[in-house]
Amino acid sequence: MKNANVIEGAGDARVAEWLGERLDAALGATAGTVAVTLPGGSTPFPILERLQERAIDWSRVEVWPGDDRIVPEDHPASNTGRIRAALEPLGARIVPLEEDAAPPRFAIAWLGMGADGHIASLFPNTDPRPDDPRPVRRLTPDPLPPEAPFDRITLTIPALLASEEIMFVIRGADKRAVFDGALHGEHDLPVARLLAAAGQPVTCFA
Repeated sequence: MKNANVIEGAGDARVAEWLGERLDAALGATAGTVAVTLPGGSTPFPILERLQERAIDWSRVEVWPGDDRIVPEDHPASNTGRIRAALEPLGARIVPLEEDAAPPRFAIAWLGMGADGHIASLFPNTDPRPDDPRPVRRLTPDPLPPEAPFDRITLTIPALLASEEIMFVIRGADKRAVFDGALHGEHDLPVARLLAAAGQPVTCFA
């Protein structure tokens, strides 16, 4: 795809700098709120710690998890709980995912990706579609990841594509190979379906 930019060797500080610049620009373009969606997992939180060093008006930022495990927010596996702990003290509004939610258009959709090509909780077995009529779905990965054997709730491909730009942070050679294959149309995994339908800029920190 022509609108993808892969930035090599980017550490947490570089990613946080880029994200902070994008948030500043989005906030400067409106007097209202700006919505973003963030991934769970271990990768985002050191970056979010770096981002806290910037003077961002978090009171005007609405944060949606891209997906979550169906667990209470105080459970260690809760993406929403971890995002809330990181950003709510700064003033951000955290919006838990619900099946009947109506997500906004996001300024930034930050996505992670698994080695199986899944994005958010759109695993290969769930057959995610770019024309899904629903923005949010509850589903069950198969196989269930042993480290998080829970049903999931997730934004769908159309909800993720309702964004001004998309970013990925990809760590590890195995994931990078899957992402590169998706960029070049070499497979039909969920990440490839999203990238094939994306018309906005996509930035991947690898």
